[in-house]
Amino acid sequence: MPEGHTIHRLAQDLNHRFATEPVRVASPQGRFGESAALLDGQVTDGASAHGKHLFAGFGDSGWIHVHLGLFGKVALGDTPAPPPTDTVRLRLLSDTSYMDLRGPTTCALITGPEKQAIHERLGPDPLRPPDAPGNDPERAWARISRSRTTVAALLMDQKIIAGVGNVYRAEVLFRHGIDPYRVGRDLTRAEWDAIWADLVLLMREGVRHNRIDTVRPEHLPEAMGRAPRVDDHGGEVYVYRRATMPCHLCGTEIRTAPLAARNLFWCPGCQRA
Repeated sequence: MPEGHTIHRLAQDLNHRFATEPVRVASPQGRFGESAALLDGQVTDGASAHGKHLFAGFGDSGWIHVHLGLFGKVALGDTPAPPPTDTVRLRLLSDTSYMDLRGPTTCALITGPEKQAIHERLGPDPLRPPDAPGNDPERAWARISRSRTTVAALLMDQKIIAGVGNVYRAEVLFRHGIDPYRVGRDLTRAEWDAIWADLVLLMREGVRHNRIDTVRPEHLPEAMGRAPRVDDHGGEVYVYRRATMPCHLCGTEIRTAPLAARNLFWCPGCQRA
């Protein structure tokens, strides 16, 4: 499932390609057909993201709400657009650009109040502006500091922190030497502040480069004389998808185990209980 940086990058790309000009809206698959007909030919007034949720505004007609889920894919490109296939749920088309959406968990036309309800059920997002309503990380700390749930599970709970997925949770806990099985109420305030600040930094870089890189400069392959990572999912990481491989820092074998319905990765040497 794409993490929050991917959705924020997508919102930026949509604004760059479609904002302030009329767009053709279609649903070759048909499941969004009725809503597409209502929006066709209208001017978009901006796209935004909150966690893993994307919103594309169409003035008084409402918002297209998209959640990619596990199987959703987006294709963006310049015109002329290829002929749409019958798997395309939503197509946006302007004189210069097109977007095709396939396989999302959610693609729906919603009202302003319905959009606000989604924001209210999500936690603060490291990529949203600090002054955005409800985006105070203090909200997340208030829940984490009272919780008997593991820190690793809390970081994946979108009601607590929006946008963090399996890669960012594993990597930020490694970067701060925190055992993923420590419960939330045992986390110190200084540790939480450092985690939040690091997520803001890492995820902003994820938006900028459109991939996840979490390794500090002194631990990059060229600095350590090691082979670079070979993986289709992004850049250099410390523990994610490195089970049974030696830790870059201490040499301990990276471990994996299921937690919060996803595979957790950590280094027992660097992340001691």
